[in-house]
Amino acid sequence: MWLLAGLGLLVVEMATPGGLYFLFFAVAAFLVGLLSCMGVGPDWLLLLIFSVVATGSLLLFRGPLLRRLKSSGPQAHTVENIAGETATLSADLAAEGTGQAELRGTVWSVRNVSTQPMNKGQRCKVERVDGLTLIVRPE
Repeated sequence: MWLLAGLGLLVVEMATPGGLYFLFFAVAAFLVGLLSCMGVGPDWLLLLIFSVVATGSLLLFRGPLLRRLKSSGPQAHTVENIAGETATLSADLAAEGTGQAELRGTVWSVRNVSTQPMNKGQRCKVERVDGLTLIVRPE
């Protein structure tokens, strides 16, 4: 029963968004399940071991584990560091006109600051960001 409880707790952990609470209870249930299979102690002792291991590991390891997962995850791209990247125009763009371009899989509003027009599919360099509009010029 302890092993099934541990498996159920792992399923609940995967189904809930990132709290990492049920993980420690699942590990404790697996540990107690293994002890139970080896014939260790009466039921009250197994329940005590489960309680101590689950709450102790939760208090000791949850915070550091969350920090490690957060620091090793993909870094968020911010609008400020888009300058210098290359976008691809979605449509023709007149000289000193506005239009749309794709960058990082997202369609952005762009403003051409050069005096030459650009064609659909042409690559352009992002000079800076003005609100949610990319200021671009031909590459």
